[in-house]
Amino acid sequence: MTESGSYKDTVNLPKTQFDMRANATKREPEIQQFWNDEQVYQRLSQENKGELFILHDGPPYANGSLHIGHALNKILKDIINRYKILQGRKISYVPGWDCHGLPIELKVLQTMKSAERQDLTPLKLRQKAKEFALEAVNEQRESFKRYGVWGDWEHPYLTSNPEYEAAQIAVFGDMFLKGYIYRGLKPVHWSPSSQTALAEAELEYPEGHTSPSIYAAFPMTNLADAAKEKLSEFLPSLGVAIWTTTPWTIPGNLAVAVNPELNYAVVEVELEQVNFKYLIVAADLAERLSETFGAKLTVKATFKGKDLENSTYRHPLFDRESPVIIGGDYITTESGTGLVHTAPGHGQEDYIVGQRYNLPILAPVDGNGQFTEEAGKFAGLKVVGTNNQISEGNQAIIDALTEAKSLIKHEPYAHKYPYDWRTKKPTIFRATEQWFASVEKFRETALEQIKSVQWIPAQGQNRITPMVADRSDWCISRQRSWGVPIPVFYDEESNEVVLNEDIIKHVQAIIAEKGSDAWWELSVEDLMPEQYRNDGKKYRKGTDTMDVWFDSGSSWASVVEQRPELRYPADMYLEGSDQHRGWFQSSLLTSVAVNGVAPYKIVLTHGYTLDEKGYKQSKSLGNVIDPRIVIEGGKNQKQDPAYGADVLRLWVSSVDYTNDVGIGKNTLKQIMDIRNKIRNTARFLLGNLHDFNPQTDTMAFRDLAEIDKYMLHRMTEVFTEVTQAYETFQFSRFFQAVQNFCIVDLSNFYLDAGKDRLYISSVDGDRRRSCQTVMQIALENLTKAIAPVLSHMAEDIWQFLPYETSHKSVFEAGWVQLEEKWKNPELVKLWEKIRQIRNDVNKVLEEARIDKMIGSSLEAKVLLYIKDEELRNAVKSLNDSNNGADELRYLFLTSQGEILDNPGVECKHKLQTDNWEIGVVKADGEKCDRCWNYSTKVGEFKEHPLLCERCVSALKGEF
Repeated sequence: MTESGSYKDTVNLPKTQFDMRANATKREPEIQQFWNDEQVYQRLSQENKGELFILHDGPPYANGSLHIGHALNKILKDIINRYKILQGRKISYVPGWDCHGLPIELKVLQTMKSAERQDLTPLKLRQKAKEFALEAVNEQRESFKRYGVWGDWEHPYLTSNPEYEAAQIAVFGDMFLKGYIYRGLKPVHWSPSSQTALAEAELEYPEGHTSPSIYAAFPMTNLADAAKEKLSEFLPSLGVAIWTTTPWTIPGNLAVAVNPELNYAVVEVELEQVNFKYLIVAADLAERLSETFGAKLTVKATFKGKDLENSTYRHPLFDRESPVIIGGDYITTESGTGLVHTAPGHGQEDYIVGQRYNLPILAPVDGNGQFTEEAGKFAGLKVVGTNNQISEGNQAIIDALTEAKSLIKHEPYAHKYPYDWRTKKPTIFRATEQWFASVEKFRETALEQIKSVQWIPAQGQNRITPMVADRSDWCISRQRSWGVPIPVFYDEESNEVVLNEDIIKHVQAIIAEKGSDAWWELSVEDLMPEQYRNDGKKYRKGTDTMDVWFDSGSSWASVVEQRPELRYPADMYLEGSDQHRGWFQSSLLTSVAVNGVAPYKIVLTHGYTLDEKGYKQSKSLGNVIDPRIVIEGGKNQKQDPAYGADVLRLWVSSVDYTNDVGIGKNTLKQIMDIRNKIRNTARFLLGNLHDFNPQTDTMAFRDLAEIDKYMLHRMTEVFTEVTQAYETFQFSRFFQAVQNFCIVDLSNFYLDAGKDRLYISSVDGDRRRSCQTVMQIALENLTKAIAPVLSHMAEDIWQFLPYETSHKSVFEAGWVQLEEKWKNPELVKLWEKIRQIRNDVNKVLEEARIDKMIGSSLEAKVLLYIKDEELRNAVKSLNDSNNGADELRYLFLTSQGEILDNPGVECKHKLQTDNWEIGVVKADGEKCDRCWNYSTKVGEFKEHPLLCERCVSALKGEF
């Protein structure tokens, strides 16, 4: 008699060397080395037959280690590039770095002792800054490569490279020659802590700032003709009331502005602290100001703002008279008094309105943020404080106004105020001689070009449009050493600017050869063309450098247009949403100014990275996620396990990047679990294809079992959805679709139901080969579909394919392959019902298991009654099929499955729904020693008394 258990070697169990564990810290670098050795990226990016796709890299600052935001950014780019490669497109991804500017200069200065700083020449500082930047580039490059990001890492673009700088000089020169660039004395954002002008993109507005706001009155001296009749009787006790949050700008006051259409009032007031019986305020504010001043304001006369134009008042602290002027619609009744203190040297609107009235530009504050001699007795005092402390300059002005009996009230005022984003210290508005790009001269073209670009998400267009529409000038000069020089000379005698096409081309050629250090190394004679050397005049070179946003904003010219492997305009720019006012805008403005077109066709933006509770990541909160630790693990591997790059990449695909995105330890653990489920699904597929040769063993579509045809249809749905997700850059749709396919469609349903076919059938029986045919299609398409995201795992799977393939790498294999004939929507209606029935059967089986009526589901028989006759007949026909694949018992993983013709299932364990009745009873017959199914035929076969009829056939090669 045959011994129990002696048939286990006849069962077709899975076989694969593909590890259940990802072992990412070891395996991922091996796969990266394989890509490198085989030159996979280099070959495909150039040899693919499809059209070139250029995603132009926005340069991160070369000033320190990377954070999780960098990982989000670079991985998003890599997902897109790898998808395009799989689609057969050529791509050329040139990574870049922003190497100039204050962030790097500050880092260098922080490492030096004060004695060292004293001896620092511009050239020495530049040398140290360059060394620092290159070190950071090398460190960041290795990190990006470890994320699995493909690109031309050997030939990145650095904004400090001579060829880059020379192309940037050309952009500047082109704009200058077109009349778009000029030098002027204008108020700009000035950072006393950084000693330089700043662009809007270099400012931040932290919460919790308070300023010392003041209400003050200036004595009226003369009334315009339009105001005399109504207001003469109130002189000389009449004052114009103003409000400001920057008392330090009072020495720069040269006018008071009114809104011509607003109603104003003369109000009578009793205030001991001022010399005035009457004040002029906006009529609508009289009641609110009564409360603010703590005194009754009685309206004595009303008039329009325009009636006051050209009236004059006396400055309370300086011996000068100034006019009342007409301002713009920035003057409202929302705050203040309705009259605006105007200092053309300290505000953009003040400057513009001052120009209309030919007011001088007075800015008695120096680069350190201290009053100059022009501020009289206030000279030397600092105008901005720190940590919301009132500065000595502000306090001195407040005290002087109090003494002059001009101060009505002083109170702290919380509002948004610009800070230098690098030093985290307040900035000031201060008029200085600077170089500007006149955006208004090409603004209309820029706005037209914005409309021609595809913005993802669409609201990106709404963000950048007003920023460009409201921008009149862009201050492009900086008072720092580490940058590209503004290549200008000045006539020593007249101080006039000396710049023309010859000079620009001459300087450009020098910088292309020697780099921008030449500006500091060479004499004026060497830097200027020959015709200026002996013309009897003396020249000096400018000391300003270009705004770093001009540096990076010129990359379309310095990289995309210049490199032969690229193409301008680029197909896509992809950066964080803060770049609408940064790189996206500076790139747009320079490209439109020079060529009249946007430098990009698509602009995709992502949000910031937060912790799991939605807080911004910061060292002080201790919630920073370091990508290196995510990949390699921390010192305590239990607390910070090594997840590998693929988990990080899968996380990037899982989030809605159009908003701010959260990440933390719980998130990473969940993502790892999903990665592992996808991996285990692939492992099961690999293991069960160990003896399958697609060339000889693939079954014709017409011969496949119904469940296999249904699965192929399901694949057309899933992989069409995945393709659509990649095409529209909605990677979270990919994440959901693939996760659902692996766990719900494959693991929990198709592969679960297929185990009997795979393990028990004869090795090359149709029943088994039919399933393997579909599994091979599922495996290859799944591997390709996950390759842009789970790149290392996809390559790992591909390397373990148990059959010959003509493609060394998954990335050579092209995109998913779907056939039209697989689409069969009619099958779906039936199989979705069957899957619902299966879920309900599992509930009843679980109940019987808990009740200990059965152990394994194979000990059970399912009784099924379906109310809908059409569905009942369809299911019955499946159950009666003799292909050994579509019967209900295989789907339910039970030994028998019986369709009842009449309702009223009678048994202990049952379930009744609106659509069907299900009962579970003990299976008929004895347990087969090979397949563990129960059968009434066990014992009938003399040579195999322990086996069922199926297993006897299988051993003969007939099942």
